[in-house]
Amino acid sequence: MGNTFGNIFKITTFGESHGEAVGGVVDGMPAGIDIDIDFIQAELNRRRPGQSALTTSRKEADKVELLSGVFEGKSTGCPIGFVVRNTNQHSNDYDNMRYLFRPSHADYTYMKKYGVRDHRGGGRSSARITIARCVAGALAKLALRQLGIDIKAYTSQVGPICLERDYRKYDLTLTETNDVRCPDPLVAEQMAALIKEVKAEGNTIGGVITCVIKGCPAGLGEPEFGKLHAALGYAMLSINAVKGFEYGDGFDMAAMKGTQVNDIFMPDSKEAGQEVPNLHTKTNHSGGIQGGISNGEDISFRVAFKPVATLLMEQQTVDIHGQATTLTARGRHDPCVLPRAVPVVESMAAITILDYYLLNKSSKI
Repeated sequence: MGNTFGNIFKITTFGESHGEAVGGVVDGMPAGIDIDIDFIQAELNRRRPGQSALTTSRKEADKVELLSGVFEGKSTGCPIGFVVRNTNQHSNDYDNMRYLFRPSHADYTYMKKYGVRDHRGGGRSSARITIARCVAGALAKLALRQLGIDIKAYTSQVGPICLERDYRKYDLTLTETNDVRCPDPLVAEQMAALIKEVKAEGNTIGGVITCVIKGCPAGLGEPEFGKLHAALGYAMLSINAVKGFEYGDGFDMAAMKGTQVNDIFMPDSKEAGQEVPNLHTKTNHSGGIQGGISNGEDISFRVAFKPVATLLMEQQTVDIHGQATTLTARGRHDPCVLPRAVPVVESMAAITILDYYLLNKSSKI
């Protein structure tokens, strides 16, 4: 239960942080898509641990193996099975957590739900499981590329250090030029310094990732319970450590008047006379979605991440018998998930958009 995401384009994942491997099965991939294995591996490399001083020191190659669904470089339309082997587990680092519940972690809730838990690296609750999402997201991106749909996410806030909300003020091609994945190099340096500071303390810090989807056609999304923004929110809130989602101007709209946020349609003489013309709006406060359906403008949203729950300092907690005790965590952990979460946000957005594109194709003749 709860290990599959999607309607037509689906991903089912498996694996634990310190198990043999993490993997999945992608079903619903359209046939005939060029499968660029180097691109898929590059997407995984953006997520992998140990890539900079700002992330966990765990060293994993995260080499993906495609097991099915691809023939002579193209998707066959059959399920694409894949696996990524775990090769650098330090399970002994977690021995002191076997009988304790880490504050704000999934230890207690997993125990209450299943009556058993894998304490090594968090088991199934580990962010390492997002490997499968990145593989599926890379496959979705390859299909969306043929449709002219482009998805870019970036770190827009770390702790109190933040960019302006308007993504159009930044060159998003600069996102991958620094370890924080922030498109403003000067702000990126400040963010990196803050992450290093909290890491030295044994502490962690949260932040915000902004995502922009360009080229999405109008008409994606269902009018009632399958609204596109609800699907994107569901996708984002399923990512480890995510605590909030907003699209367009989001919560800022609560303090505004209608005259400030209505997106006015612009006349287009080239489209005049068409039964349903392709219109554009003067502003985009709605974030590219109106009435739960894409309107053809850029889709933009923000995702809030909490600080990582595992701290490398002493904390008060209880053991599995409910007795008060203290815990000083060991092991290799991210002081801030933002840099490695950027490709995960992109992947979940790509999976959702491709799924809803295919749903829209099936809704009319």
